[in-house]
Amino acid sequence: MESQKIPFKMFLPGIAWFFIVAVLTLMPGSDVPQIGWLSGFKNFDKIVHAVLFGGLTFLFCWPYFKHPSPLQKKINYLIKIALASCLWGITVEFLQKYFVIGRDFDLLDWAADSAGVLIALWVCSKILKHHNSTKRNKNHNIT
Repeated sequence: MESQKIPFKMFLPGIAWFFIVAVLTLMPGSDVPQIGWLSGFKNFDKIVHAVLFGGLTFLFCWPYFKHPSPLQKKINYLIKIALASCLWGITVEFLQKYFVIGRDFDLLDWAADSAGVLIALWVCSKILKHHNSTKRNKNHNIT
């Protein structure tokens, strides 16, 4: 059985979010928007990092939820997406250190990126397993 390809347009939200993350994380330090009362929270930027990279992971995993591939193959794709998102997070930190004015390498930022990725991976795997069990139940009810 030949595997079906996922249409490119299904990945457009993830691609768009990738560019939003790139712009926000690679802008000069003086251009980073301050969010008024929220900036008073200690380490609020870590929550922002987790949301940005968790969202990135989720949006790239989304096209696999209803894809007809076997569950294990889809889980393998999700893991690869998560690893790529973590790799992008550490890459951003090095880019900030060496190429972005007013930004520094912060290992805790990468830890927050990775935490967001892991949370998104966990959520995506739960959704994937739910879709898979729902599909299996529908097939049992038909026969």
